[in-house]
Amino acid sequence: MPTPAPARSDPRTAIIVAVCVVYVVANWIPFGSTVLYPLTLFTTWVHEMGHGLTALLLGGDFHQLEIFANASGFARFSVETDTQAGLVAAGGLLAPPILGSAIVAFVHGPRRARVLLGALAGALALSIALYVRSVTGIVAMSLVAAFLAWATWRGLAPTRRVLLAQVLGVLLGLDTLTRMVHYVFTESVVVDGKRSASDIRKVADGLGGSYVLWGLAITALAIGMLAAAIWWAWRRRPAT
Repeated sequence: MPTPAPARSDPRTAIIVAVCVVYVVANWIPFGSTVLYPLTLFTTWVHEMGHGLTALLLGGDFHQLEIFANASGFARFSVETDTQAGLVAAGGLLAPPILGSAIVAFVHGPRRARVLLGALAGALALSIALYVRSVTGIVAMSLVAAFLAWATWRGLAPTRRVLLAQVLGVLLGLDTLTRMVHYVFTESVVVDGKRSASDIRKVADGLGGSYVLWGLAITALAIGMLAAAIWWAWRRRPAT
């Protein structure tokens, strides 16, 4: 018998369906925000891991990561200079749109979707072992990791893996423009009951300039990356 052709997925369809799913669940489904809550905490994890990994890339240390029930988070790290601290702050803000745009641009076939979901499940598990230290973070990220592992190996048909990957990409790509849009123009925030300088304030303090201008720059960069990712995916042929 001939070998069945591998499932193929149209990137345009996947992106459109993912956007519609996110919009409908968030705005029209009762308790939609509750349904998306684990994925909201996942975007927080990406944000905080962005801080920690940037610190490691700059030669610093990444000590631990905390995620709280209100979807805020905190990465404990150490670096040597104010400039490095500013870059680490920017790394957290840019991590969700960078990862989200990469998913939208390149993960539009079942094989790539499976690799991505498996890699994310592994990264979550490793981060829980090494860095995550809050109860909410451990419980929520363990559940997300288990779900992604299930989706990777047994739980979803190939084309549905693509849809799940694109939903993650859309959520991450839009994070700076939706949930975080106010945050990138705020000087201070309250995390776990304690007020501290916001990431964008830390960017300005470390790299110089106005936090408002940095907020505009990071927002524009997030929009540009997502637009480029959609353009790139739109011109691709269906992938396996």
